[in-house]
Amino acid sequence: MAQQTKVIGMVAGEASGDLLGSHLMAAIKQAMPGVRFVGIGGPRMRAAGMDILFPMEKLAVRGYVEVLRHYREIVGIRRKLRARFIADAPDLFIGIDAPDFNLDLELQLKRYGIPTVHYVSPSIWAWRGERIQKIKRAVSHVLALFPFEVPLYQQEGVPVTYVGHPLADMLAEVPKRAALREQMQLPKQAMIFALLPGSRQSEVRQLAATYIETARLILNKYPDARFLVPLASRETRAIFEEAIYHCAAEELPITLLFGHAQDAMIVADGVLVASGTATLEAALLKRPMVITYRMPALSWWLTQRKRYQPYVGLPNILAGRFVVPELLQEDALPENLAQALLNLVADKQAVAELEEIFTGMQATLTQNTAHKAAQAVLPYLAD
Repeated sequence: MAQQTKVIGMVAGEASGDLLGSHLMAAIKQAMPGVRFVGIGGPRMRAAGMDILFPMEKLAVRGYVEVLRHYREIVGIRRKLRARFIADAPDLFIGIDAPDFNLDLELQLKRYGIPTVHYVSPSIWAWRGERIQKIKRAVSHVLALFPFEVPLYQQEGVPVTYVGHPLADMLAEVPKRAALREQMQLPKQAMIFALLPGSRQSEVRQLAATYIETARLILNKYPDARFLVPLASRETRAIFEEAIYHCAAEELPITLLFGHAQDAMIVADGVLVASGTATLEAALLKRPMVITYRMPALSWWLTQRKRYQPYVGLPNILAGRFVVPELLQEDALPENLAQALLNLVADKQAVAELEEIFTGMQATLTQNTAHKAAQAVLPYLAD
């Protein structure tokens, strides 16, 4: 009798989840070649063979106010997905990050006997720690990216596996900065700054003009400076181009890139980065950075009330202290950002110390993540 094909439901809500999902899919396929994947993902998961039911961009919304604006549509998608998975049950469901969407879905699917894995622990160590009780009810297993997350789940009796972070595996070798600068036709002696305003349209709208004015101020100090701005989509590029026009900044030496965020950071002397996964990328690439973020005032106020830690950037969270500056919300002014970047890149000792700290982080996070995650979920697919 032929063995029945296993089916895994998956949901990723943004670009970082799409990357995680595609790597996990490849590792599971290696162990179980006939497995099928269905759900919500981005271009990487589609290329890895996922049957996409809804576009991932529908879920890529951040902040209380922004979520409320799209609430009905997001809830409608979750309702349809739940009905689909209950009617035609997958052998396993894996929710990749996006906890506000995935945990409710996992809670409902688990009640119907579908094993549920949550990949990327929600940041219960940073804010909204009470969610661990919901996680306990909703999931069969948690895959944690950071080692300090494991004891939190063990204390509550939630099955958990530390899998490390895939970026640490991907960025294991020290990049050849000089060769890449030459390849990108950048001046050898010029100061290069990478400006990363985020992957979401809302993030770029909040930060584009600030980044442009920051570049203008840095140029006063380094007249030969160059600025690289990696953007994730045509939409975010259009937003940044419009900001350049409104800031009358067409003469600034700003180069917009389609993607290539890692390349921009590798060649940069300093990085200005919106809080998120890109801060970890910058750390793993051993680059000095200033972290910034801005969101609508109400979203910020609500977020601040639930925070447990004084820092938001992953490098600082992993270090347990401020190792790089964070300038957020009302402090995210061009004058502050430019000064912080200029101070950092001018301090050679500080840059060397950061490189040592970031090297230690990489050693901890390098775990062959996709393989380790696949090995943790395969038992749920056993006959």
